[in-house]
Amino acid sequence: MQCVSAHGHHHHHAPADASSKRLAIALGLLLALMAGEVVAGVLAHSLALLSDAAHMLTDAGALALALVAARLALRPAAGAMTYGLRRSEILSAQFNGATLLVLGLLIVYEGISRLISPPPVAGGVVLAVALAGVAVNLAAALLIARAGAHGQSLNLKGAFRHIVTDLYAFIATAAAGLIILRTGFSRADAIATLIVVVLMVHAGSGLIRESGRIFLEAAPAGLSPASVGAAMAGRPHVAEVHDLHIWEITSGLPAASAHVLVAAGEDCHAVRADLEAFLSQEYGITHATLQVDHADGPGPLPAPEPHCDDAHGPAYRPADPC
Repeated sequence: MQCVSAHGHHHHHAPADASSKRLAIALGLLLALMAGEVVAGVLAHSLALLSDAAHMLTDAGALALALVAARLALRPAAGAMTYGLRRSEILSAQFNGATLLVLGLLIVYEGISRLISPPPVAGGVVLAVALAGVAVNLAAALLIARAGAHGQSLNLKGAFRHIVTDLYAFIATAAAGLIILRTGFSRADAIATLIVVVLMVHAGSGLIRESGRIFLEAAPAGLSPASVGAAMAGRPHVAEVHDLHIWEITSGLPAASAHVLVAAGEDCHAVRADLEAFLSQEYGITHATLQVDHADGPGPLPAPEPHCDDAHGPAYRPADPC
């Protein structure tokens, strides 16, 4: 007996962000500081300040992306864009990560050159601007934290991580400025520059890696499809789960699809509802498409073969060794 296939879709569109003003203020602070850093870096001959400014450019981009993505997420799916424009943030993340890596490679070359042959650096200017950067980034971090007080999106969390990374970079630059001011050791500026580069490369490679997983439709990090399949098969009246796919539509929006066989004589619609609620509560998968059918015959399915892979991928059954 076949049960009508059912699809469970639970879309949780983000509400209008009442804290957009806080995000806009934080973005304005970062842009103003970045402009001041460029001017001060040129006047003080400080590559550390200029590299900090380059890093802040990506921070501002990440924060601007958080604002734009919040608005794009509100647009309903239409026409060919059946998921709306939610994946636009992933394209931006790829570009943002690549920019960080390219800037890091360009800066590291100049940093090594200055480490070998350091030019005179105005330590007082470097220290003053770096301390201002610490204050501005602390304020921006506080604004972003308050903007996400009611459930921070992954997009905002990414922007927050950028700000914290830049805060560490400013602390390193401030230390370099103090060393130059007290000892005249100009190579401290180049050393601080290389520290900033390490932070940039780490952030950039992380962005590319995370967005690449989404483009390749991998399961969300830390979520094992095998564990999810086995757990689904352990729910009441489920005889088998196969053709299971788990991926991310965009960051923070996992999705799943599967073919579920229900024990003969049981209510497949009730089983589907139970699985949808289970996936949402236990794994945060709120977009689930489940095809549910009755298993053939009055009894349970026979024991699975030793190997678990077929044309539809692994099949999961109660107490399944897979």
